Amino acid sequence: MKIIRSEKENTHYFINYFDSLYSGFGFYVNDYYHAQTDALEILKHQEVKQVNSNLITLTPQKTSDVGIIFYPGAKVENTAYLPLLEQLEKKGYNCYLVNMPFKMAIFNKNAANKIIDKYSNIKHWYLCGHSMGGAMASSYVSKNKDKVDGLILLGSYIYGDVSAQDTLTIYGSLNTSVKKKIDYKKNIVVIQGGNHANFGNYGHQKGDAKATISRKSQQNQTIKAIDQFIKKRLN
Repeated sequence: MKIIRSEKENTHYFINYFDSLYSGFGFYVNDYYHAQTDALEILKHQEVKQVNSNLITLTPQKTSDVGIIFYPGAKVENTAYLPLLEQLEKKGYNCYLVNMPFKMAIFNKNAANKIIDKYSNIKHWYLCGHSMGGAMASSYVSKNKDKVDGLILLGSYIYGDVSAQDTLTIYGSLNTSVKKKIDYKKNIVVIQGGNHANFGNYGHQKGDAKATISRKSQQNQTIKAIDQFIKKRLN
């Protein structure tokens, strides 16, 4: 089953719901959710490499031909997602964390192109994103199905012409605004007690519900679901 959405309609929603844009763009650029100390500490780990100002890679010890490109949520410092990605790296996946212009994936939704072209050793690509990052990842996949094996959405939903069969959608049960927008049934994981922000390590997000489970629990369940989704598709 393919879900087709209007980009014009959904762009308006994502900007207003997920990211609470401000009237002054200069103010917006300088006001964002910062990565917490525990996330920044991961930058010192051996498997982590700051390739340039726009890309951080996490490389597993054992050679793998599976890569996950990650688009951060809007107004969130990309390094806030390092704890989540480090756990994926420990599962054996090459991870590529993008730093978006003005911390908004909408300004560079095709960022995956350069990564896919550069790392030709990767044979199986998955695009993953949180919040607006998920929307833009979905938009990219809808136009580049020949380049990726699947789509992984965190606190987001299918946006564009993408098959639910090829998509894993994960969201917290307290993130009701996302739940209302999902009109497909395949490959959906609802984390009971989870919220919108706890996929990353950046603290409380304005308008978000307070989770009734720990951030660690939400991220552990997310890692398990992603690992199962990818392994099932590879087998």
